[in-house]
Amino acid sequence: MTAIRLPLTALALVLGVAACQPAGAPTSAEAQAAATVPGTAGGASPFNEAAIWDGEVDACRGQAPVADDCLARAMQAAKASPQAIAAAHQLGAQGNPGYVSAWREQDGVGIATIEYPFRANTNESTLLVDSAGHTVDVDADVLPEMSRADATVKPFLDAHPEATPFAPADSSGSEARPDGGVRLIYSTPMRTCHACADVGKLRVAYDFDAQRRFSGKQILELR
Repeated sequence: MTAIRLPLTALALVLGVAACQPAGAPTSAEAQAAATVPGTAGGASPFNEAAIWDGEVDACRGQAPVADDCLARAMQAAKASPQAIAAAHQLGAQGNPGYVSAWREQDGVGIATIEYPFRANTNESTLLVDSAGHTVDVDADVLPEMSRADATVKPFLDAHPEATPFAPADSSGSEARPDGGVRLIYSTPMRTCHACADVGKLRVAYDFDAQRRFSGKQILELR
């Protein structure tokens, strides 16, 4: 089955992938720009094992307009590490107050579990962290609007016109790349409503080169 190659477009504060492009890997500059979390450029990324934190945030609930400030104060009072506070600050700057609750590595790529304690739904997500500290959110824009007309996904969407991806995505394996890189694969359920049963799975690949720098993502399958 032909894979869809998606382009990478950098936004000022939010990681995004906005439209489809012909097959072929994006340039390194495009990939890095799209993967960068604000604040990491020109300095060390705080997203690493030292950023793990798991503290009490109940006092901040119900304070949506100031939840980010409250979370920062709670983390400082609990003597969270500077990396943990910096990572939480970057997440809050994107309008998603949260913190790194777990960290692991897979085939040389960092994987940060992010806890979003103030969300009504989907309180957990995953960021892939490459060797340069750039991050990729596996729940961000996994099925761009323009990709819906592609032959790879159109048959499924024609049969299930109301179906949409529902985060969080789950890891579904990895593959070695011919260039010495690695491909990490994530699967997102397709549903017609939050409480509805799954009607399909969307599989997306995230590619990293031999130096474990993020190089692009592809839709592999929707069925």
